[in-house]
Amino acid sequence: MKYIIITGGVMSGLGKGITCASIGVLLENKGFSVTAIKIDPYINVDAGTMNPFQHGEVFVLKDGGEVDLDLGNYERFLNVELTRDNNLTTGKIYQEVINKERAGDYLGKTVQIIPHITDKIKKKIRTVAKESGADICLIEIGGTVGDIESMPFLEAVRQLHSEEAEEDVFFAHVTLVPTDPQGEQKTKPTQHSVKELRELGLHPDCIVARCSKPLSDDIKSKIALFCDVTKEAVISANDAEDIYEVPLMLDRGMLTYYLLNKINLTPKTDLHEWEKLVIKMNSATKTTRIAVVGKYLEVKDSYLSIREALKHAAIHNNCKVDVEWVDAEDIERDGAESLLGDVAGILVPGGFGQRGTQGKIEAITYARENDVPFLGLCLGMQLAVIEFARNVAGIVDAGSGEFRDDFDNKKGVSAASCTSCDPGYVAGNFVIDILPEQEDLTDMGGTMRLGDYTTMLMEDTLAARIYQAKEIVERHRHRYEVNPDYVDTLKDHGLVFSGIDKENPRRMEVIELPEHRFFIACQAHPEFKSRPIKPAPLFREFVRAALES
Repeated sequence: MKYIIITGGVMSGLGKGITCASIGVLLENKGFSVTAIKIDPYINVDAGTMNPFQHGEVFVLKDGGEVDLDLGNYERFLNVELTRDNNLTTGKIYQEVINKERAGDYLGKTVQIIPHITDKIKKKIRTVAKESGADICLIEIGGTVGDIESMPFLEAVRQLHSEEAEEDVFFAHVTLVPTDPQGEQKTKPTQHSVKELRELGLHPDCIVARCSKPLSDDIKSKIALFCDVTKEAVISANDAEDIYEVPLMLDRGMLTYYLLNKINLTPKTDLHEWEKLVIKMNSATKTTRIAVVGKYLEVKDSYLSIREALKHAAIHNNCKVDVEWVDAEDIERDGAESLLGDVAGILVPGGFGQRGTQGKIEAITYARENDVPFLGLCLGMQLAVIEFARNVAGIVDAGSGEFRDDFDNKKGVSAASCTSCDPGYVAGNFVIDILPEQEDLTDMGGTMRLGDYTTMLMEDTLAARIYQAKEIVERHRHRYEVNPDYVDTLKDHGLVFSGIDKENPRRMEVIELPEHRFFIACQAHPEFKSRPIKPAPLFREFVRAALES
């Protein structure tokens, strides 16, 4: 097994995850199978309870693992499906060690960072790598060198390096080369970062320098001299138009050749699929404008998988998607038509909490009444059901049990205050609610359906035509469901439930409006399974419908 370990210095957010995923692409193009591990030094056991405003989106894996968004990049770039074991956190490691100590497994020994924590980290890494069956395991260590919480992980990989053969472990260090106001590239941040790394007993085999423009030859030589690496080991990673261009940039910098030579591997193939993908992406001349109506817009990565899934769909449809990010609360203030009047498609994504739901409902109403292609995801489907129940089926106080405690009346009020009702009206028609079989699960995230679930599709429906299948598997992350007590009433008024959960037919998975040009919503998150070479079917056809509208 070969291990490629990616560390970062100077500051977070430099692009370690994209660098790691890009290296994986380059290795796969040479015929090697690759898996990846993301190490997050935070004490949280997983990313499931993290605020999207602070952390970006929570990515969900096939086994229900809630993880850092970088694992989404790994899956998209490498076209693999990972599990929760591919994400290590301080919380997860310490929890396991403490549980073993409480069970007496250490036989009275003093449990310490070294060797017990570091041994657990190494064991986890080796187990995941071995069970993957891959040739190469990529390991990204989150945070920056010097962070106190990263120390046990850096020590663990130092030990790993000393225990494995020299050619089986490769260290890539991602650092920053800023440009000063006079336009000169500065190497001091990189020098200090590498110095700190070496003080921990780690010596980088290559330095990936993040910069606004390509490194000059002199700057490469200077970094090589002061950081004790060869000049060919200094790789320029300057700003790219799109993240999918990064693998090609690194390859042009001779990283692939240098890396394979260093770890003593000979290429098995020489594929150019990624290059073809980028050429196709950049050659598109048509553009369609799509609105994403959300509420976590302050953080760019809150809807990362949706942004990428739209991009994948655009590549497949030989077009570009101009995404209009629309704050749902702005719709509540200014109205849907003023903000959505010039878009060719409307997407309402998932989310939690009552804030902004009325704006999302108004966006759905606008799409339905104006025959604008519409795609709803998770909460977007639930709000589409509420909108239909209120405005078509005549259930004026239709709402969601999720928001019953968000108002003064603790007995329940709908997803948004019913403007047609008297003030303080108690909405008892929860067309969206927790099913009785889920109510005894109380842990944070315990009541949620997480990961892969199988959906059965009804014949002769839009969903069946899109997927070209009778059964599909999509990833889920939600707590509330369509209330089965209202399904027949909604059907009678024209809402089609074209997908139901295979395990529990009481769970509605997909809805659509047949008379509409393109109106479909699902309880799942298909964006998590979208890939550049294989876009999510719902996104693919949604973009096609928007392009043709």
